[in-house]
Amino acid sequence: MARKKPAPKPEQELPPREAEPMLITRVIETNYMPYTMSVIVSRALPEIDGFKPSHRKLLYTMYKQGLLKGNRMKSSAVVGATMKLNPHGDGAIYETMVRLTRGNGALLHPFVDSKGNFGKVGSRDMAYAASRYTEVRLEPICQELFDGIDEEMVDMVDNFDGTMKEPALLPTSFPNILVSANTGIAVGMASRICGFNLREVCETAVALIKDPNHNIYSTLKAPDFPTGGELIYDRDALEQVYETGVGSIKVRSVWHYDKEQNCIEVTEIPYTATVEAIIDKTAALVKDGTVKEISDMRNETDLHGLKIAIDLKRGVDPEKLMAKLSRLTPLTDSFPCNFNVIIEGTPNVMGVREILEEWTAWRVMCIERQLYHRLTKMKTRLHLLEGLSKILLDIDKAIAIIRGTEEDSEVIPNLMIGFGIDEEQADFIAEIKLRNINKEYILNRLAETERMRAEIADMEDTLKNRKKIKKIIIDQLTEVAKKYGRDRCTRIVYDAPADEPEEEPAAEAYPVVFFLTREGYFKKITPAALQRSGEQKLKEGDGIVRRVDGTNADDLLFFTDRQQVYKVAADDLSENKVAMLGLYLPQHLGMDPGESVTAMAVAPGGEYRGSVLFVFADGKCARVSLGSYETKTNRRKLTGAYSDKVPLVAAVQLDGDKEVFLRSSADRGLLLNTAMLAPKPTRSTAGVKVMTLKARQTVISAAPAEEMGIKNPTRFRTRTLPAAGALVRAEDLGVEQTTIE
Repeated sequence: MARKKPAPKPEQELPPREAEPMLITRVIETNYMPYTMSVIVSRALPEIDGFKPSHRKLLYTMYKQGLLKGNRMKSSAVVGATMKLNPHGDGAIYETMVRLTRGNGALLHPFVDSKGNFGKVGSRDMAYAASRYTEVRLEPICQELFDGIDEEMVDMVDNFDGTMKEPALLPTSFPNILVSANTGIAVGMASRICGFNLREVCETAVALIKDPNHNIYSTLKAPDFPTGGELIYDRDALEQVYETGVGSIKVRSVWHYDKEQNCIEVTEIPYTATVEAIIDKTAALVKDGTVKEISDMRNETDLHGLKIAIDLKRGVDPEKLMAKLSRLTPLTDSFPCNFNVIIEGTPNVMGVREILEEWTAWRVMCIERQLYHRLTKMKTRLHLLEGLSKILLDIDKAIAIIRGTEEDSEVIPNLMIGFGIDEEQADFIAEIKLRNINKEYILNRLAETERMRAEIADMEDTLKNRKKIKKIIIDQLTEVAKKYGRDRCTRIVYDAPADEPEEEPAAEAYPVVFFLTREGYFKKITPAALQRSGEQKLKEGDGIVRRVDGTNADDLLFFTDRQQVYKVAADDLSENKVAMLGLYLPQHLGMDPGESVTAMAVAPGGEYRGSVLFVFADGKCARVSLGSYETKTNRRKLTGAYSDKVPLVAAVQLDGDKEVFLRSSADRGLLLNTAMLAPKPTRSTAGVKVMTLKARQTVISAAPAEEMGIKNPTRFRTRTLPAAGALVRAEDLGVEQTTIE
């Protein structure tokens, strides 16, 4: 009988493996810190040659493509070739190229000669054309970036995949780090270097090499920006930037007034500003009434240069207007400096003197490496010529040795034995053409030998003498300043007046009467015009809900059903006649769609005294100080004007304590003495319970008691809160109450 196989045992489930805890400090150390250092050192911050890696890779690619001479090449071809060195994508590479071009105008001395649309540094919205439409080549000044790069002046390192070599730095023959403006944001640090005039930088570098105690302010006057403008000279601010590398430089726009057209034309703006930002900010000031002198403003920038046209109203003083706009718009702006530079792999924030000293030390090393390279090549050449000179003394013997040698491989050994020379010398001699064995060739080689001995001796002496190396650097700086130096783009203003706010002329405080209607119409009418006229003209179905006697110097506050308040000076609102509908506030104040005015408060003479009583449908009241709506700036709209938890019934302005009559949907009334409520500074307070209500009952109206004509007020008064109030009889009220609809 066959035996049954035993049933398989159920597999035992292994206990779940607990995840090992990972400390956040370990994650930061192993993952985040390498990324951080890569961004800081290899991407975002410039090095002593004045370039970030992306700039350097692009320019070196163009140099290897032969674009220092000849015709331009399509930008797309340059971008594609640069991807062999820069793996960050064609978009990032092309953006890097755009900033280096002459067409974009971001640099005092552009490195890329461009053809096509590359946008403008002074425009936020002008987009550059696609790379397939534009063409580029290197500017002549790039010769100063690459001169000596093939003579081991700088280290050549592997690219990202090890398939080719690229320079770790470019051997710039002038302090490009201070000439070309540069901005970079790394992780936890940033760099922002303003540009200086090339001629002034070279002169300062030469002076510091000659005298380390040189006063740099005498030669390096101030930063220079390609967009021009006028730099407001502040010695204290400049000293802070020069000494520490951190500070701020103020630059203002350049403009002139066209009297015939009554128009101001702005032709130069600060480097940190854009045309669109200036126009947008000015338009906002015109809209909120801060600037009333402008009738129109246009961007008229074209191929001839930047131009912002500002049309003025009749009788406007252009000097005063531009002084105001300079305070309130980017027409005057500051360049924040942070001279953070990578030195031997470490970020350092340095002043101007320290940067020039570091550049000089680095440039001395580059010249030394170049001289060593040339010296090595010269010694190798001299060694070959010395062997040749031995052969040339008895050329017939050399010919005899070669002719008498049976095998080709024995020619060089036989020459070595016959003349006592080494293998390199023998190999060089064996390669000489037969036609060169003539008297002229022999004499030229002997003369070359003597000349090279003298050059080698001079070069060795130069390497031992640091002063001679610095003399080479001085000569190069002088030549660069002579070839490429040009006048300053940014003019320096030494006697600029102090930037003090101009006091606005006070509004004339003549008496007026303010009217607010249920539909949101507003009228400002003088008492004389009110007496001469008849009945108020109102929209059908509309009615006046608030009348206040005030002056033209008052501030007006309009509360809306969206818990917002709009502030406006009475002087900014035009006068009306009784026969006019008035200003439609939702449109005039730029309210949100569907928003409507519910109440009006007046701040006499712009002084925010008193309070506002907010009455809510749930029987609560909040007394908010009017000073809570006062602001130091010209803000026109404030949100959170009152609590949004319960619908608002009424907003009553209080100059002092008074009685307010509340009426509920149960036809009960209550006289509230506002002295029982303390003013609150918080606008969004929900208030305290004042009127007791039953389920589904609400407060439906509220108004000052003197406006109601109450016959027997004692019935509705209370000593404690909350209170239910008394039933309202027909004979108790002399007028109907106003409610918020």
